[in-house]
Amino acid sequence: MQNEWECAIVGGGAAGLSAALVLGRARRRTLVVDAGEQSNRAAHGIGGLLGHDGRPPADLYADGRRELAKYPSVEFIEGQVTGATAQDGPTFRLELADGSVHRAKRLLLAGGMEYEYPDIPGLHDHWGRSAFHCPFCHGWEARDRALAVLADGDRAAHMALLLRAWTDDIVVLTNGPSSLNDDQNRALADAGVRVDERKVVEFASRNDELAAAVFADGDELKREGVLVASALRQRTDLVAQLGVRTAPPGPAVIDAVVVDQINRTSVPGVFAAGDVCAQMPQVAAAIASGSGAAAAIVQSLVHDQFGLPVMPWPNFDQQEN
Repeated sequence: MQNEWECAIVGGGAAGLSAALVLGRARRRTLVVDAGEQSNRAAHGIGGLLGHDGRPPADLYADGRRELAKYPSVEFIEGQVTGATAQDGPTFRLELADGSVHRAKRLLLAGGMEYEYPDIPGLHDHWGRSAFHCPFCHGWEARDRALAVLADGDRAAHMALLLRAWTDDIVVLTNGPSSLNDDQNRALADAGVRVDERKVVEFASRNDELAAAVFADGDELKREGVLVASALRQRTDLVAQLGVRTAPPGPAVIDAVVVDQINRTSVPGVFAAGDVCAQMPQVAAAIASGSGAAAAIVQSLVHDQFGLPVMPWPNFDQQEN
């Protein structure tokens, strides 16, 4: 009984903690396995989260865990889920890096995603601060500064024009020959955005602050921040192990989990919430999806116990036909 759970949550970030709160309040025996790898931990603060605007992410997660401590049915393990197998029932067998094995009637994938961005010296040093992927999260802090957009083609045009809402000093760095078309170049020029096609070899710092983009020809362009065209990818192979369906790769998200309107995946008993199934990652959206997924999980468990009517598990194959 010790390692038997009604629901196991992989990930203790915004989505996972939100789900655990709903499950705890519903008196469901819940395990949260958290590897502590939330992508926004590097950020100066959470931008745009009502009641917590600008708050360091680690503080939000710590307070969330303190809130959950009063619900005895919720337990945390700091660790990594290395294996997941669907069994009859459905039930799920989880293997952790410490060698322990846990079984759960329901599984919620909420481990977030990994950001992939160009491997340019200096960029990682400022990631989550003056090097960022989302103007809604970081634009306010970068307002009225000299900014760059590290991107090309459609994403460069979209990102630069969007960023124009926060500053009027923007240079698109295509990091090589541009693929921008005539219409995009015209739109950028009309918005006062310049385009520089030179190869970027470094993002230089001064006093631990981003100061300039350095080009292969040795020239420097003074910039105080850079919006980067990054891509989200699953952090682990758990989705593949379980056979959960993912959406076709896109320019910003490589392998988002496909879910229905109540966060059910293609595998019965497996739910997903937060960035793992998001096209636009935001903490507020992750909290909401975690809460919604947990409510659906509770109802599915009550269905098994007492016959509560619930919607049939979705068949994504039929939905595509």
